[in-house]
Amino acid sequence: MLDLLLNPIRRAIEGVGWAMAQLGWVDRERARRVADLAWPRIVTGVARMSKSTADVGMVGTALGASAIAGVGYATPFWALAFTFGGGVAGGTISLVSQRYGAGQRDATSVAVKVSAVFALAVTVPLVALFWAVPEPLIRLIGTGEEAVAYGARYLRIVSLAMPFAALNLVGSRALVGANDAWTPMVVRAGGAVANVALNALLIFGFDLGVVGAAVGTVVANMAGTGAFAWGLTKGRLPFVGAVPVRIDWAAPHWRPSTARHLAEIATPLALTNLVQNGSQFPLLAIVGLFGPEVVAAFVIALRVRDLMNTPGWGFGLASSSLVGQSLGQGREQEAEAYAHDTLRFSVAVYALVALIVFMGAYPISHLFVQDGSVAPTAAALIRAACVAVVLWGVMNGAMGPLRASGDTRWPLYGQLLGLFAFTLPAAYVGAVTPLGMSGLYLALLFETGVPAAVTYARFRSEQWKLVSRNYRPAVSEA
Repeated sequence: MLDLLLNPIRRAIEGVGWAMAQLGWVDRERARRVADLAWPRIVTGVARMSKSTADVGMVGTALGASAIAGVGYATPFWALAFTFGGGVAGGTISLVSQRYGAGQRDATSVAVKVSAVFALAVTVPLVALFWAVPEPLIRLIGTGEEAVAYGARYLRIVSLAMPFAALNLVGSRALVGANDAWTPMVVRAGGAVANVALNALLIFGFDLGVVGAAVGTVVANMAGTGAFAWGLTKGRLPFVGAVPVRIDWAAPHWRPSTARHLAEIATPLALTNLVQNGSQFPLLAIVGLFGPEVVAAFVIALRVRDLMNTPGWGFGLASSSLVGQSLGQGREQEAEAYAHDTLRFSVAVYALVALIVFMGAYPISHLFVQDGSVAPTAAALIRAACVAVVLWGVMNGAMGPLRASGDTRWPLYGQLLGLFAFTLPAAYVGAVTPLGMSGLYLALLFETGVPAAVTYARFRSEQWKLVSRNYRPAVSEA
């Protein structure tokens, strides 16, 4: 299955880059380097989001719309692993790319070890909380006894995967920051494919329902962490080969300046993720006012939107890596050129993907549920998500250089403004006035459009190049 993903995605990404270079919109060599780093990460994203999408489809087929809603209610809690772990990992790629670009291998090793400690510190307490009281937490946003019960069972088990998911993000970003997107793809995309097969066995073969989906996720994330630990410790991974980052387990294991820089970069990123992912808590609560069928349709649309967002995983990280390496070498003009070309490349791919999904929205909705009251609503929400996801492409493309430079506060400001001033009010007005479903369509557009505008404005200001000087390897590592 993984092989089936590789060639079409790689050729599509390289083809778009070639066409844009022919038109003079991007530099050919920079487009090639961006594509080389981006496509493996996009494959990883497609595989992992396909796994999440398949989970929804399988539990919906086995148990119905209530199970879809239950998993949807649990997902924002489970996603906190990526909220906080992704924030730490964003700091990892910033520090690793700059130190790798400057040839400081010892400092790179320390950055990875410090990041791993941070990742565990922010996820282990969540495991204890979600294991202890899953049902009261689900009830904060969930409606319907059956859906709440499904959500609580799923959340209790899947929470065990959270520390492993965060460590996988750190390992992945460390390698991407050192120009290796292939190894993370093999580990994480391969794990996602195996996860789908395992979940199918547990859900249908052993009739474990949502618990089976959760157990499969735990096992897959544990295996991924083991693979990264082996590769980063040994400097190579079986069947993959050498990796560019190797953890030196001799001292030093901790540098205060590295921890301080990581905290300064990662905290705004984690808070940005918290606002972005945490918005699902109040948003799902508001969507619940429309009824369980609309909740199921909305969850389906979010899964499709997440799948369409996978190019951002590749282009955002490629930009962070290449821009960060150029900044680490003091080449600011080169960093800016990579940033602009990657942004253009990203938006073009997003637009192409969104157009394809927009045209196939109705048959796509039927892949999840056959209920005649859910599928048409899901199709309409998917089309709104197609428009919104192009704006997400702008945001991800502009965020890459900000993350590489350590200028990570403005995306947070954009998320806060978009959520509280536009997204939630639009959804609520739709729920309590004749605006109806149009409020949800607007909410999807505001959720990505406002942060995209703020992040892009900060990127255009070029202040991120000045901010980066505070975090470059030349700064004392005392």
